[in-house]
Amino acid sequence: MNKYFLYVRKSTDTEDKQVLSIQSQLIETRLFAKKEGLAIIDEFQEAKTARSPGRPVFNQMIKLIEQGKADGIIAWHPDRLARNSIDGGKIIYLTDIGNIVDLRFPTYRFDNTAQGKFMLSISFGQSKYYVDNLSENTKRGIREKLRRGEYPGFAPIGYTNDGKGKILVDEAVAPLVKKLFLLCTENKYTLDDLKKLAAALGLVSKRFKKPLVISNIARILHNPFYYGAFSFKGELYQGTHQPIIDKELFDIVQEVLKLKSKAILHKNRYFALKGFMRCAECGCQITAENQKGHNYYRCTKRKGPCSQKKYTREEELTEQIKTAILAIQLDDGIFSLMMNELKREIGLFEAGKIHTQRSAEIKIEEINQKLKKLLDLYIDGGISEEEYKKKKYQLVNRKVDWETNPQNSDGKWFEPMKNFLTLAHQAGCIALAANPAPQREFLEKIGLNFRLFQKNLSFSYKIPFNFLLEGKKRTLGWMTRFELATS
Repeated sequence: MNKYFLYVRKSTDTEDKQVLSIQSQLIETRLFAKKEGLAIIDEFQEAKTARSPGRPVFNQMIKLIEQGKADGIIAWHPDRLARNSIDGGKIIYLTDIGNIVDLRFPTYRFDNTAQGKFMLSISFGQSKYYVDNLSENTKRGIREKLRRGEYPGFAPIGYTNDGKGKILVDEAVAPLVKKLFLLCTENKYTLDDLKKLAAALGLVSKRFKKPLVISNIARILHNPFYYGAFSFKGELYQGTHQPIIDKELFDIVQEVLKLKSKAILHKNRYFALKGFMRCAECGCQITAENQKGHNYYRCTKRKGPCSQKKYTREEELTEQIKTAILAIQLDDGIFSLMMNELKREIGLFEAGKIHTQRSAEIKIEEINQKLKKLLDLYIDGGISEEEYKKKKYQLVNRKVDWETNPQNSDGKWFEPMKNFLTLAHQAGCIALAANPAPQREFLEKIGLNFRLFQKNLSFSYKIPFNFLLEGKKRTLGWMTRFELATS
């Protein structure tokens, strides 16, 4: 009596797909074997596509057949055994040399004759044609979706698939994703810090609802999907989905990520002024300790000998910080005058916006024409695929820039100017704060390169606060000379 292996297979290992396939095949093939009086000596189950060779369970079964452990196979249909020419050819070859004496299928009759093997090869060929045709139809559908600007995959965190081919903004999660981008722009947190902040915000993975890991955070922050484009197989496409952030914010985040800045979470600091100053002599970090109820700051001296032996009390540093902050303060009168001038500039800009918008539409149409010509050139073989993708990436990004910010750079200075004036106006209130933490945070916004030497704090003012300070000094000098001249 022939000895048979029973082989059942489904095409995917996803638990929620084809859940009945394996079980139903087992029941049907076992009943078939019992009815035909076939001796099953072992069963093999596999959840893997047969479109390509390399199925481990199938290969194990074939190896055992070559060793003479069995001389026949029972399966639901020939397409369960092979949907590719290599595995199909292997089955037919083993019947040629006698390792396989019989093949049994409840849905197909096989005779181990020349004609039977010929018909089996046709069945394997039909199975291969089916998956090849299905693959081609799937690829054609994906290409059509890409032409329409639709992402052919699962929506990333912050979006949902509506089940009808559209990707919608997840109103509950999208603000959290945007907050993550904004936190990154502060350039105070490492990716590990951002991972902790994301967990605090409530951002979790879509499938398993678990806290995000560092690779998830990096993938989100590098994903162009969030500003309205998407990348598919190394090529950038303009999407039709609603963006969560604008392109400008995305570009800022990319620059911050390049710096790979390292910082300590502010909320976890025990010393408000620790972590942003260095010793002016040796360049080591300034550390802190508490003695008799007072906070003291000193050089860590980790790089070698350093003559800085003095401890600086937090109160002394706070007074110096207050003085530095007040130096760039704008009083109410100057602030009001400059804000009114800014509003006038914004009004003039808005008046010319229609003309600028029209110019943007012309630019976008020019880019569309270039994209069409580029595609034609690629199809005709005028450029390589790598050149095509590189040029297309540049054009799509330029198009997104014009569409999301059609006035180009003309009005980009309004918001920074408004923030600058507001900060300078708030300086007086910040300087009078009892807690040194907001003073330190404000100082980091207006200055850089903080150094401590012999209890004295020094730093450089950032642009444009350095210009404001110089302007105030010149004004003060002019007023002093005027008073002396008129006294």
